[in-house]
Amino acid sequence: MTDTLVRAQGRGGTTAVLLATCVSALVVNANTSAVSILLPAISRDVGSSVTQLQWAVTAYSLVGAAVIVTSGTMGDIFGRRRIFLYGLLLFIVSCVWIAMSESGWSVIAGRAVQGASGATILACGMSLISVATSGDAQVKAVSLWGGASAVGASLGPLLGGALVDIVGWQGLFWVDAAIAVLCVPVTLRGVAESNDPKRPRHVDVAGTVLIAVVLVPVILGLTEGSGWGWLSLGTLACFALSAAALVAFVAVERRSAAPLLDLGMLRNGQLVGATLVILIGAAAINGLMYVLSIYLQDPATLHMSPLMAAVATLPAMVGMLVISVLVSAIAARIGTRQTIGLGFVVSTVGFAILAATQQDWGYSMFVLPLVAIAVGLGLTNGPASAMATTVVPTAQVGAASGISNMARYVGSAVAVAACAAVYGGVAGSAQAAGAAAGDAVAKGMARASLLLTIMSAVGIVLCLLARRHRVARPDLARVAQAAAAVAQTVPTRDRG
Repeated sequence: MTDTLVRAQGRGGTTAVLLATCVSALVVNANTSAVSILLPAISRDVGSSVTQLQWAVTAYSLVGAAVIVTSGTMGDIFGRRRIFLYGLLLFIVSCVWIAMSESGWSVIAGRAVQGASGATILACGMSLISVATSGDAQVKAVSLWGGASAVGASLGPLLGGALVDIVGWQGLFWVDAAIAVLCVPVTLRGVAESNDPKRPRHVDVAGTVLIAVVLVPVILGLTEGSGWGWLSLGTLACFALSAAALVAFVAVERRSAAPLLDLGMLRNGQLVGATLVILIGAAAINGLMYVLSIYLQDPATLHMSPLMAAVATLPAMVGMLVISVLVSAIAARIGTRQTIGLGFVVSTVGFAILAATQQDWGYSMFVLPLVAIAVGLGLTNGPASAMATTVVPTAQVGAASGISNMARYVGSAVAVAACAAVYGGVAGSAQAAGAAAGDAVAKGMARASLLLTIMSAVGIVLCLLARRHRVARPDLARVAQAAAAVAQTVPTRDRG
């Protein structure tokens, strides 16, 4: 980790820092991964279509992409504890807001706020750990934080599914709010304030806004394109606005005193390659979880309860967790490029099998491809995250991790929107043509899986074009980084 100049008032206890940051990371990641399982239940309760409610997932990721770097910058300038607390309070407000929502658009708005709060908690939580610990203690702290993130991401769907069956979909948000409330006094009493007095006191507000302006029209165009027509004025206008915003973003970043994205870092081909791998991996897993959660619960197909649908995803979650523990050793033995390439080959095969989905498939037909996808993407996540933070100078490690984390949010937002459009569009067209409901939904699942197959195959091509990259022998920090890579890039360096 990079050393920073810190001004701290008092000495916050390491235990309090770990408790506040690890518990909050677990809750945020559990909340993020659980929402797809809840969408059918939310849809029935508030009277909105599942297609509309995909914005509850994409809005979260979209806002998170815009805020993840900015919130870290604000912590460095105005105080990491202060911004972390604001993130906690905003998260609590968003949970209560969503739980009390009576319309789909209210849920979506609450999730957008939650995206800002979640990104802030994760970014500033990692910063608090970095200034409260050093040496071996920091390695252990980062490992604990990474483990908490991985556990939260893995258990979120199961917790969400169980709460839906017991108290309704609102239960997840009430529980999350209560846990976040408990983190507030721990942070106030036990965590010292710190900032970076040498950092330019400038927040790139224009860059943050433009990231959102780039993404919103793209996602709107992908979501509505099949209904409007892909060559309609509305669809083309969305894509044109995104392109114009992207040009404006580049212009703003070139002139900014403290840019959201250091464009000079994009000349580092290995960093760009690692970031693209991370983007594809996040896109693939989040796109899959969205369509799979809906498909498993559809009355015309497997008609699972939310809890059973969550249990059905467990083989994939367990596979990803297990491989994340082993992947650092695999990458050290055969190389980063080879490990990532192998991962994309395995996940592409898994997605290709799902692209043949038929209405009469039982759950057993999904198990092996789901495990293959999880293991494959697990093989890509850890090495790519490690590569992103080891191919840059020490002073740029934090910025590199910020770029890769932004890529995660972008990949998730765009892929969920694209998969929702394909799934809903194909299923709707098939039903309009006279297909039975089950056959129509299966066609939608198959076509969305085909899109994810293509995404995963692009990762194979990236690996064929990439330069060779080896990492040091794995230690505890590297294993934790690989585990956390399900949801977050942890900025660590190779030791020795």
